[in-house]
Amino acid sequence: MAGGQETLKLDASFPASAETAPPQSDRPRTPMSAEGHRNRMRNRLLTTGPDSLADHELIEMVLFIALPRRDTKPIARALLSRFGSFAASIAAPAHDLRQIEGLGEAGISALKTVQAAALRLARSEITGRPVLNNWEALMDYLNASLAREKVEQFRILFLDNRNHLLGDETQSRGTVNHTPVYPREVAKRALELHASALIVVHNHPSGDPTPSRNDIAMTNEISGVLQALGIVLHDHVIIGNGRHTSFRQEGLL
Repeated sequence: MAGGQETLKLDASFPASAETAPPQSDRPRTPMSAEGHRNRMRNRLLTTGPDSLADHELIEMVLFIALPRRDTKPIARALLSRFGSFAASIAAPAHDLRQIEGLGEAGISALKTVQAAALRLARSEITGRPVLNNWEALMDYLNASLAREKVEQFRILFLDNRNHLLGDETQSRGTVNHTPVYPREVAKRALELHASALIVVHNHPSGDPTPSRNDIAMTNEISGVLQALGIVLHDHVIIGNGRHTSFRQEGLL
């Protein structure tokens, strides 16, 4: 008793209330069965290689690095149900991935890291060597970059006088069936990079790489502008879903 007021002391033997108890993590812990499943997948990956893993298992392995306290199997199944494949899952836009329950920013970042690594690896196959002599590797890279995009992109590959890659740039993005192209801007950028030749590329989100009349007219206009500057347009490639069209091979250029 001090100054007429009673001082109350909490009895240490009395259990703490929910409000005073130490906070507990609300993140779900990985069950022992899930941990055993992860170890088995790791061993299979390291002993028999990545082809031994199904798409959902590969997604699980990516996610459990980013989400170590979660059971990632339901998330992997949800991704495949929504997007259809491992490749489509890592290539899906972030705003679509955010709709997958339990994935979160860490999981999305993990998937996008894998996509970036795959693209960088594919690009390395065409860097420092003549692009025209590595056509299959170039198509692999362009398919990985563009085949699953939801809107049209117009990209330019700038080449030096040995047909080595100087730059790979997206000039414009459009809608599901159109992207604006400005031939004079194409030529201007080629001059800035001192490019001797170009390959222009765009995708058809419909999956059908058949050139439209506008595609053909636009290609002829770009070719004419570049020719006046002494710059060669080697090709215009349209990327579809697992297919592509080369204007050069089709006799359109």
